[in-house]
Amino acid sequence: MPYPVDSIRAQFPVLVRNSSGDKPLAFLDSTATTQKPECMIDAMNKFYREHYSSVKRGVYRLSEQTTQAYEATRRNVAKFLNAASENEIVFTRGTTESINLVAWSYGRKFFKPGDEILISALEHHANIVPWQLIAEERGATIQVIPVDDNGDLILSEIPRLLKPGITKMLAITHISNSIGTENPIAEIIRTVRELSPETKILIDAAQSAPHLKMDVQALDCDFLAFSGHKMYGPTGIGCLYAKYAILDAMPPWHGGGEMIQKVTFHHTTYAAPPARFEAGTPPIAEVIGLGAALNWIQQIGIQEIRQHEMEMLDYALKQLEQVEGLHILGTPAKRGALLSFTLDAAHPHDAAMILDEENIAVRSGHHCAQPVMDRFHVPATIRASFGAYSMPWEIDRLVQGLERVVKIFG
Repeated sequence: MPYPVDSIRAQFPVLVRNSSGDKPLAFLDSTATTQKPECMIDAMNKFYREHYSSVKRGVYRLSEQTTQAYEATRRNVAKFLNAASENEIVFTRGTTESINLVAWSYGRKFFKPGDEILISALEHHANIVPWQLIAEERGATIQVIPVDDNGDLILSEIPRLLKPGITKMLAITHISNSIGTENPIAEIIRTVRELSPETKILIDAAQSAPHLKMDVQALDCDFLAFSGHKMYGPTGIGCLYAKYAILDAMPPWHGGGEMIQKVTFHHTTYAAPPARFEAGTPPIAEVIGLGAALNWIQQIGIQEIRQHEMEMLDYALKQLEQVEGLHILGTPAKRGALLSFTLDAAHPHDAAMILDEENIAVRSGHHCAQPVMDRFHVPATIRASFGAYSMPWEIDRLVQGLERVVKIFG
């Protein structure tokens, strides 16, 4: 069966609302955040309209109904990632908070002076800054896997950088948000397990969870983080997967209600994971919305979505060759559903403003990946990215818009 992109796009109110006129919206910024399907919006509205209450704090019917819906999402996430247990899933505000949770809980307890944290040259700031902060506090240092001119990590450097007993954490992106490089995560994890079995491994899956079938048990990662808003769900919700034995050894990083077992003025004992890491009233509506978004992805089929996005990527690569003075950043061996590029004629911000006049939405800037921009000697790039609803005519309009940019500034 052909991929039903027309019927899929019709499920997204923002795209439908902006589809008329001479300049229908070409939304090419799904790497930053995806648009939301009607079913996800309806699920959140239904919660607020029909059974709004808190979770785990009442025996009355509304609270029980809400708690069931809330925990059903946790089970759904565990299934989506093939986690061994739903108790390995912690709800957070997003990938950034998930990584900070690991840094400030696991890192604060287990890092010591002289330890090292290994990251890559392709990381988003959210997988750099938390490690810098905890490294400074604990007296640890950061090592970086370099990237070559194609945008691929130099994997041969890992054995040199990885030090058994010293490298306590490898924190690495699965798909780069700036170049689009899809790192060979399974291969990297196997190398680390062989050379330094005690090193813990965290995967930043913000850009891969919406596009690739994930199996944390097969990967054998210790931690994996993703955000709901990048996978057709709401903002303000994300997930941290962690092996249960590791979670159970980690102290809480926020204190408050729900994460406790017993509180006195002299001493507090903490609940078992995942509750230990979910202090306070949680983002209930957002969790329910995430559950609906995951159901939507599973209904369409994540592999089908991936195939469609790769077709859009291939089409974009061919069509953008027409644009005078356009340079795509990197030629990695495998690329996710995004392209970063520069124009000889105009700064990325100026180009993006002209594109906006044409109702074409792209991202411009350093994409919270300034070290990547420095490595490739560019101040910023234009980024076009694709999702389940992307269509070839959007790419055609991007090319036309860029040709207008070249004509104005050339």
